[in-house]
Amino acid sequence: MMTETRRKLTTIFSADVQDYTRLMGADEEGTLATLKRYRDLMGGLIVAHGGRVINTWGDGLIAEFPSVVEAVRTAVDVQNELAGQNATRPTDGRMLFRIGINLGDVMVDGDDIYGDGVNIAARLQASAPAGGIVISSTVYDQVRNKVAVGFDFLGDLAVKNVSEGVPSYAVLIGEAIEKIPKERPRDTYRSQPESQTPAPSKEELFFPPGSTRMYGALGVAAIVLAVINLLTSRDSFWAKWPITVFAFIAALQWARTQHRFDRRTTALIVMGLGVVAINFLSWSGTFWAQWPLLGIAIAIAIRWFGFRR
Repeated sequence: MMTETRRKLTTIFSADVQDYTRLMGADEEGTLATLKRYRDLMGGLIVAHGGRVINTWGDGLIAEFPSVVEAVRTAVDVQNELAGQNATRPTDGRMLFRIGINLGDVMVDGDDIYGDGVNIAARLQASAPAGGIVISSTVYDQVRNKVAVGFDFLGDLAVKNVSEGVPSYAVLIGEAIEKIPKERPRDTYRSQPESQTPAPSKEELFFPPGSTRMYGALGVAAIVLAVINLLTSRDSFWAKWPITVFAFIAALQWARTQHRFDRRTTALIVMGLGVVAINFLSWSGTFWAQWPLLGIAIAIAIRWFGFRR
C-alpha cells in the first residue's frame, strides 16, 4: 500500500563526522565503535529534547524537531557532551561532528522527509567547523533571544537547486568559536542588517547579558542585607543565610549557562559546595556534609563513567 505524500513545516537537524575517511583509514574497528557510541548518545539527547531520528547512513544522521529552540539546545548539548568524550582521546583520534539546522517546508513520505528544507540543513552542516553548529536565518529568528549562546553572521550560503543564497549563522560554543570557516574576510561575516543582534563578546558567552543583570541584582541585594544587619544587630550576622542563598542561585545559574564544562556535573559540584558552606555556617562541631557529598560524588562518577562506557 502506497503512503500519501504530504508537506509540513519542521526543524531539520543534520550531522556528520569531520574527516571520517581519515579516521576509518587509521583505525576502522575503533572508529566504528566510537561512531556507534557517539551516535547513540546523540540519539538519546535528540529524543530527550522531543526530536526524532529519521535516518542514519555512513557517518551521518538526520533528525527533526517540532520545536526550533529544542533543536538548537540539542545541538549545543550534543557538542558539549561530545567535547567531554573527546577530551580523553588523542588529538588525531577525536571524532568531531558538524551540525546544521534549518527550519523549512518538507515533503513527508512515511517516516522520511525530503525537499529543499533537508538539502539546506545538509549544506549548513557541511559548512560548519569541526565540533561546531551552523543554522539558517529562519532558525536564528526563532532562537536568538531564547538560547544562551552567541551567534556570528556568516553571510549568504549558496545551496544547490536553491535560487537565492541562504543567510546563515554560526552558533558560538567552546572551541568552535575560533574555528569558524574563513572563506571570506571576517568583516564580511559581520555585515548583517542593523536590525539583527550583533554577535556577543567572548565574555558574554560565559556570562550572557540576562545572567549578568541577575548577578548584579543579587550582589546589590546581598550588600543591602549586610548593611541592614550591621546597622540593626552587631551581635549576630543573620544576613549570612540570605547571602548564601543568593550566592548559590548565582552559581547554579552560571553552571546552567556556561559552555566550557559539562553543565550537569558543574551543577552537582555547585550543590556540593553549597552543602559544605551550610555545614560551616551552622557549625556545631560535626562535619555532617560528608554524607550528602558522598551521594553527589557517586552521582558525578555515574555520569562520568556512563558517558565513557
